[in-house]
Amino acid sequence: MSKLTTHVLDTAAGIPGAGINIRLFRCGSERELVVSTETNSDGRCDAPLLEGENFSHGTYELTFDVARYFSARESTAASPPFLDQVTLRFTISENKHYHVPLLVSPWSYSTYRGS
Repeated sequence: MSKLTTHVLDTAAGIPGAGINIRLFRCGSERELVVSTETNSDGRCDAPLLEGENFSHGTYELTFDVARYFSARESTAASPPFLDQVTLRFTISENKHYHVPLLVSPWSYSTYRGS
């Protein structure tokens, strides 16, 4: 089934990134908000970000609001986190499952196309 999913892992603490606000935008002639959601206790969204008739080819941006998450954590709350928002721009070009995880710490991040 064609769908887009994500999850967030806090690599500094070795735990899921729970309670992180995520926004998905479709990027065309204008940037259009598709969905706004928050990660659950497992660092995942309760439903796919795109699926069914909402799933379409094109360029998208996922924006993760990580500063609020790290500011609330005891281990990193003493100083403001270096990262505020992480934005990932990617293209969907096939009718497949796209999984775009975010591995993040207060100072760095990485991502990949998962399965």
